[in-house]
Amino acid sequence: MGKFLASKFLQYVIVIFLMLTLNFLLPRLMPGNPLIFLAGEDVGFMSSAEKEAILEKHGLNQSIWQQYGTYIKHIFTGDFGYSYQQKRPITDLLMERLPWTLLLTGLGLVISTVIGVLFGTISAWRRGTKTDANLLTMFMFLSAMPSFWVGMILVSIFAAQLGWFPVFGAEAAWSNFKGVDRFIDIVEHLVLPLTTLVLISVTSTFMIMRYSMLNVLGEDYIMMAKAKGVKEKVIKYKHAMRNALLPVATVFMLSLGFTLGGATVIETVFAYPGVGRLMFESVLSRDYPLIQATFLIITFSVVIANFLADLLYPLLDPKVGK
Repeated sequence: MGKFLASKFLQYVIVIFLMLTLNFLLPRLMPGNPLIFLAGEDVGFMSSAEKEAILEKHGLNQSIWQQYGTYIKHIFTGDFGYSYQQKRPITDLLMERLPWTLLLTGLGLVISTVIGVLFGTISAWRRGTKTDANLLTMFMFLSAMPSFWVGMILVSIFAAQLGWFPVFGAEAAWSNFKGVDRFIDIVEHLVLPLTTLVLISVTSTFMIMRYSMLNVLGEDYIMMAKAKGVKEKVIKYKHAMRNALLPVATVFMLSLGFTLGGATVIETVFAYPGVGRLMFESVLSRDYPLIQATFLIITFSVVIANFLADLLYPLLDPKVGK
């Protein structure tokens, strides 16, 4: 067990080092003057003193090794630099967007996992029946729908026509809601993007749970339990479902790593102020320091989630750590 975790830890240290180095090198390997990425197309109208000030501000007048050392230092002190386009510290921008992203993607992951596990269990238990066929058809249909199309359909029906929910944002603009009123307002803005996210992501959990459950139902101990006359619910949920959850738990932990990256398409459709939309805006405005920061946030969260999955897996399946 100890050797297993030590080897995994070393692997992730190497991955983090390569990821940080790649993130440092990419903007510097791009062709052209780095001032274009920092100051935009107006760089041609700047004086030499203004150009030199920008280079000095971002440390680009130093040697490549000095820049790399400063970059690593800033990363581990939480200083992601300055957004040239939005003219604000990137850390402040991320701290504003992260709570909304975690609310949307975190809830979406939990709800889609619960629904996928429940219906995957039912589908596998009733394999070969109409219930199984109908569930498979429904979830395959959901998986085939593009997220932006689902979002626009929900907006068209429930926001534009019925007027049940707001069209965009995470809160009502220029509102001074507090307490329960603010909570209700946030929930109303969350319903449509959350529903969209759940609809497009639930199928993967359903399919994994169904396949895992089918494998477990063929095991000898399940047959023995049936032969002993154990109640159907006990066999289904206590014996079969519990043992079929191992692959789902692994996928859940891996998916957890992507929650900080947000749901870019959904956040863009609903103008939801999350990290995914921030990354989309940074790409449109060619704000390379901000693109670097969002890339780091996503990759760090994915690496950490993978490491946690490796820690969890031997606890769920002791044979792995041997």
